Amino acid sequence: MVLYNHMRVFLFLILTISINSRAQNITIKGKADASHIGKEVVLSDFSDYVTYTRTKESADTVDANGYFELKLQSTITKPILINIDNLIGKIYVQPNFVYGIYFPGKDSLTNNQEGTETTVNISVYGKDSTELNALIVDFNTQYNQLFANKKDAYLSPAKLNAILDTFLVTSKKRYAHIKNPYFKNYLEYSFADFFSNISRSKTILYNQYIDKKPILYSNYEYMQFFNTHFKGYLKAYASTKNGGNIYNSISAFADYNDLKNQFRSDKSITNDTVRELLILKGLIDFYYSSDFDKKQVQSVIEQLYRETRIEEHKKIAGNLLQSVYKLQPGAPAPDFIANDKTGANVYLSNYKGKYIYLNFFSTESDNSMKEMQKIIDLKKKFSDKVTFVSVCLDDSTKAYKAYLKANPKQDWVILHQSQNSTAKQAYNIKNFSGFFFINNLMQLAQSPALMPSEGIEYKFNALFRTRKKNTIIGIR
Repeated sequence: MVLYNHMRVFLFLILTISINSRAQNITIKGKADASHIGKEVVLSDFSDYVTYTRTKESADTVDANGYFELKLQSTITKPILINIDNLIGKIYVQPNFVYGIYFPGKDSLTNNQEGTETTVNISVYGKDSTELNALIVDFNTQYNQLFANKKDAYLSPAKLNAILDTFLVTSKKRYAHIKNPYFKNYLEYSFADFFSNISRSKTILYNQYIDKKPILYSNYEYMQFFNTHFKGYLKAYASTKNGGNIYNSISAFADYNDLKNQFRSDKSITNDTVRELLILKGLIDFYYSSDFDKKQVQSVIEQLYRETRIEEHKKIAGNLLQSVYKLQPGAPAPDFIANDKTGANVYLSNYKGKYIYLNFFSTESDNSMKEMQKIIDLKKKFSDKVTFVSVCLDDSTKAYKAYLKANPKQDWVILHQSQNSTAKQAYNIKNFSGFFFINNLMQLAQSPALMPSEGIEYKFNALFRTRKKNTIIGIR
C-alpha cells in the first residue's frame, strides 16, 4: 500500500500513541482528502444484520488541515461505516484499539451519481500484517487474483467449485498461524457465501455451516451468508403443500402462534431458534411486499416481539417496528434540518400550524422531476391551506441552486439535503423520491402520501372543500 507523503506526520502521531489510550475503547484518528475540509464525517454501525438498521455513533468536522477524530464504545469486533457526504467506506474495529485512517476524495473512476451512496476504500495505516483489516485486504487480494486472468473465459459451475476448493485449502495454509477469532470466522463464512453464490447444494451448506452451530448474530459475514442462504425461504415454503396455510395465518388471522404451528411441519429445520429467525426474516420481507396487508404483517411482528424469548430476535423485530411506528399515519411527523439556498438551517417544524405536503426529489430522477412540475398547479390552488416543502437529494449544492434558477415557477419552499441535513434519514428515504402529508398538529396524515400524479388533489379537495351554510329552516 502506497504511503502518502502528507500522511507521514499523522502516522507518526498514531504509532506513538500510548497504551493508555485503551481507556478510550476505540478511537479513530483520521486524515481526509482536502476536498472534505469543513464537512461532517460520521461513524455508524449496524444495530443488527437482518434489518441492517444503522446507528450513528460519532461525528466530527474535518478541520482546516484535513484531520478528524471519532470514538466508539464496543465490546466486540465488528465492521463500522464512515461516511462524508455520499461517500462511504467500511473498516473493521476491535476493542481497545486506536486506528489511523485516510478517507479519499472523489475521483473520475468513482460512480458519484447524485443522491446515492458511493463506496470508497478507506486506508488503515500503522498496521502490521496480522492486524484484522490487513488480513482482510490480503485475503480479498488473493481472491481477486483467482479470476484476474479469467475475465473473458467461461467458467462452468464445476470449474468454479474446483477453483474455490483449491483456494480454500491454500487459504487455510496461508493463515494457519493467525489466531484472531473474528478473522477465522471471516474466512469460514466468506467461503460459505462464495459456495452459496455458485449454487452448491443447500443441504450440504446448511449441514456444514448452520446446523447444530450457534447463530452468530454479531458476525457480519455469518449473517450475510445466512441471509443469502435463506433468501425468500418463508415465501417459498408457503407455496408448498405443507405450507399452504401460512398466507392465511398472516393475511386472514394475523396470528403468530398459528403461523408458528404451520411452520413446524417443515422438518428440514429442526432448530427452534433458526425457525423463529426464518419466520422473522420472512415477515420483514412480507411487510415490504405488495402481496400482503402491511397492518396484518405488522400485527404478527408485534406478537413475535412480545412473545420471543430470544433477545436478538426482539432487537431485530424492535428495529423494524421502530421504523414502522415512526412513519405511521397518526404518529408525530419527524422534524429535520435542511438548508435553503443561502445555506441557512431550516427546520420542518418552522411550518407547524398549517398542513404540509412534503416531498423528496432528485434531478437525477425523471419521475420525480415530473411530479415537481405537477406541484406547481397544486400550489396555486391550495397555497392558503397547505405549505409545500420539497427536499432536493442531490449531493451537489451547485446542482441544487442551478435547479432553483432554472425553475422559477416552483416558488414554494425547496430545501437541500446537504452535509448537515437530517431530512433523508428522518423519513427513511431509500431512493430518489418520497411523499408525506402532515396535518397542522405536525402529525402524519398520510404516510406515504399520494403523489400528484396519483391524485393527492382529491384528498385536498375533500379536506378543504368549502361547506355551504344550510339555509333550510329547522335544519342545522
